[in-house]
Amino acid sequence: MELEVSGTLFLVVLISLVLYFFTWRRNLKRKNMPPGPPPLPLLGTMLHVSTKEMPQSLMKLSETYGPVFTIYMSYLPAVVLVGHDCVKEALIENGNMFSKRGHFELATLLTNDCGVVFTNGDTWKQLRRFSLTTLRNFGMGKRSIEECIQEEARHLMEQLEKTGGTPFDPTHMLTLAVSNVICSIVFGERFDYEDVKFKTLISLLKEVLLLMSSSWGMLLNLFPKTFRYVPGPHQKVFTHIEKLRAFVFESLESHKATLDPNCPRDFIDCFLIKMEEEKNNPQTEFHSDNLFGTVMDLFFGGTDTTSTVLRYGLLYLLKYPEVEGMIHEEMDHVIGQNQCPSVEDRVQMPYTDAVIHETLRFADIIPLGLVRSTVEDTTFRGYHIPKDILVFPMLTSVLKDHKCFKNPENFDPTNFLNDDGSFRKNEAFVPFSLGKRSCIGEGLARMEIFLFLTTILQRFNLKSVVDPENIEITPQPNKNGLLPRTYQMYVTPR
Repeated sequence: MELEVSGTLFLVVLISLVLYFFTWRRNLKRKNMPPGPPPLPLLGTMLHVSTKEMPQSLMKLSETYGPVFTIYMSYLPAVVLVGHDCVKEALIENGNMFSKRGHFELATLLTNDCGVVFTNGDTWKQLRRFSLTTLRNFGMGKRSIEECIQEEARHLMEQLEKTGGTPFDPTHMLTLAVSNVICSIVFGERFDYEDVKFKTLISLLKEVLLLMSSSWGMLLNLFPKTFRYVPGPHQKVFTHIEKLRAFVFESLESHKATLDPNCPRDFIDCFLIKMEEEKNNPQTEFHSDNLFGTVMDLFFGGTDTTSTVLRYGLLYLLKYPEVEGMIHEEMDHVIGQNQCPSVEDRVQMPYTDAVIHETLRFADIIPLGLVRSTVEDTTFRGYHIPKDILVFPMLTSVLKDHKCFKNPENFDPTNFLNDDGSFRKNEAFVPFSLGKRSCIGEGLARMEIFLFLTTILQRFNLKSVVDPENIEITPQPNKNGLLPRTYQMYVTPR
């Protein structure tokens, strides 16, 4: 009797699931959402999307479903935009409609929805305006940002000289140099490369990024409420973030104790002054939580992305020594050996500028783009896209668009050069994204890449430990296209 009851219950549950599944599928089709692979209850379309090579798998799906298609992360739909024309139409021509940052539960867990990157509405507008204004002032205390970068470039040269012509991995050195620039701007101090606290911070940051680029990190991104409590290596993300949080709060307390409103030393001082000005405003967005969130955004963004581009840049020059030779020739003509490289030199160095642009394009370090969402229900290219739906503008599909670049899968600086050797702009150059949610640190990143790269090449020749033909310049496999491969190099004085 019990077996009969159990069998009946099982049959009822099975029939209910089948009916639910087909009803769900029918309702999805009625909504006129963009097409996509068939979703399954709970799993969504994750059987069609690799957690190890997500950008590649999404690009593969676009071959079947077109430039606008839908995937499901569990029960949550997300729209994927592919190709320059499609992404531009959404983020520029319909910029207001796609201007929200997509809500991720993981961002809430890590930042409590504070800061400038993952916020929306008035919070985002005020913090972005303030951050841009402060960064563009170039006046952090008594030194400009350019001077900060030039000073840090000199410290980097000292570290390179210490290698004495022996092979080394440039990753750690470049990360320390780039991070010191953002630390000078945000915290008002640079750190010695051997400083224990500084090395610990960089180590924590590096491990968080490695974890987030792994399959565990991707699953945490997709199913944060579940994987927050599932044992695994991804749990270190939370402990590392807390350690970084402790460092930031320690610095905030030190700034509060030594603040001079008439002489702000750095970004934190400027923010604290703004907090004091608005202390009687109950609706103010300038409070401690947003200060912490914005500082974390700047520290993460200002350390990892730029140093990664520089790592790729040196790797490409090792792969193509003839490109390095042409930069040396142009640099010797414009700057010489005795003058410190300056941002003003860039306009006279079209080939070097083209190489930097091609490095940013080819490196493609944020292939998915930072997730957006729709402000309200809208119709896009004939499809209904509901309010607050997640939107992935595939930056990799723009930077590698065959309509905009010749042989986009190859590294080729002539993508940004006219026949007469002058620099040529390309509207598909979008490594910092497009529209209102584009990267606030673009100006700083461009400055750092130019000054660090030209200072290194002014002083040294780059040498590979292997034959250039054997150098692999594609990203690390199974890391979602986010990380360059490790490599060894050495330098010799010019």
